[in-house]
Amino acid sequence: MTDPAPGSPTAAPCVYYDGGCPLCSREIATYQRARGGGQLQWVDAQACSPQALGPALQREAALQRLHVRLPDGRLVSGAEAFVAIWQRLPAFRGLALLAKVPGMLWLMEGLYRFFLRVRPLWRAAPAAASGHWAAWPAPLRRELRTDHAGEAGAVMIYRGVLAVARDPVLRAFANEHLATESRHLAQIEAVVPGSGRSRLLPLWRLAGWLTGALPALVGPRAVYATIEAVETFVDRHYAAQLQQVDQLLPQQPPAQQAPLQQLRSLLADCQADELAHRDDARSRRGAAAGSWPGAVWAAAVGTGSALAVRICRWV
Repeated sequence: MTDPAPGSPTAAPCVYYDGGCPLCSREIATYQRARGGGQLQWVDAQACSPQALGPALQREAALQRLHVRLPDGRLVSGAEAFVAIWQRLPAFRGLALLAKVPGMLWLMEGLYRFFLRVRPLWRAAPAAASGHWAAWPAPLRRELRTDHAGEAGAVMIYRGVLAVARDPVLRAFANEHLATESRHLAQIEAVVPGSGRSRLLPLWRLAGWLTGALPALVGPRAVYATIEAVETFVDRHYAAQLQQVDQLLPQQPPAQQAPLQQLRSLLADCQADELAHRDDARSRRGAAAGSWPGAVWAAAVGTGSALAVRICRWV
């Protein structure tokens, strides 16, 4: 494929999509195979050069939403972008005609925005590898698998909150802690290779999203109580892992002690951040006693987290 020339209209509509999203890639592949698909230009916004994106389109925006640059140079996104594709593919022109029904384009855009909120559940995780992974004992590798799944779920908790909450203070809280959990996930992904990760990651991500979104429907205090319950469990989880590493260190040959020390520092830093999250949530929740439904929910969150860890060690 030839990159469109930046700053000038394209000879044919140019589609910018996220090649790192499995669902998006499969749908784009369907369009590419369809009759008329060869008449459009297709640009993977994740892998292309910055010049291939053309004017007025940044990579971050192209990865967040589907974009199409029309032959006149105009850029459309979301539902309008899909319609622009469908109009040029005979097999999909019926959908393009449906979009002309009053209110239908608005409805399509709403459905697309909902998809974007849950899309991270399926988005491909970046590749990772650790040269020391295979040398570590199996029990430690199983524990690190749970850390990766837990951090993936934690990221989704805050995304679930942000998908529902409108309170500006709560959203600021969620955005702040989402940044920390995203950093944790990237650090753990650098340790746990793809082959060592849980095969149930979509389930853990969905569970995390619901753990954030459901309390957000109730209100800020429900969210803070949930975060406090989650982080109380995570603190104990990391503490047990630190003890496990401390017991392993004297048993390892010198070549393996330095990587284990680095791993211990990473786990300790993660634990400290999680404690800060717990204390922040606790202070925001306040000292007043919660309701019995809140107590039941918090207990369920703790029990569910423990059960997820047990399953994740083996799957």
